[in-house]
Amino acid sequence: MKSLIVEDDLTSRLLLQEYLNVYGVTHLAGNGQEAVEAMRLALEADDPYHLICLDIMMPEMDGQDTLKEIRRMEAKKGVARADRARIVMITALSDKTNVVEALQHQCDSFLIKPCSKEKLLQELRKLKLNRPLGFWEAV
Repeated sequence: MKSLIVEDDLTSRLLLQEYLNVYGVTHLAGNGQEAVEAMRLALEADDPYHLICLDIMMPEMDGQDTLKEIRRMEAKKGVARADRARIVMITALSDKTNVVEALQHQCDSFLIKPCSKEKLLQELRKLKLNRPLGFWEAV
């Protein structure tokens, strides 16, 4: 599985990376602009992300705008809905407005910080992304 963690807090970024390393390659971005660039490169290389963990409150470009841009890029590239990256919003913002906005812009899941390893892995199971290292290379 190829993952992208988009988080401006270094500690949170490294913790999520530790949780996900067992599943495959994990890339890091410190803000939304870096995430959009990483996604652009992945789509151009036909090597898309399977999972994107996305914070909302970030400098440069927030998570809501990043989510919209990633979905726009996938649509422009002609990526089928079933083949899109699974996007999990992981944020301290639990208000109804942010949750609804993220869901309207087609995030796949929404987790509130602090996010435990168990909670994240439960979401991966729901999204059918909890495959061991080596599985994705065989697909």
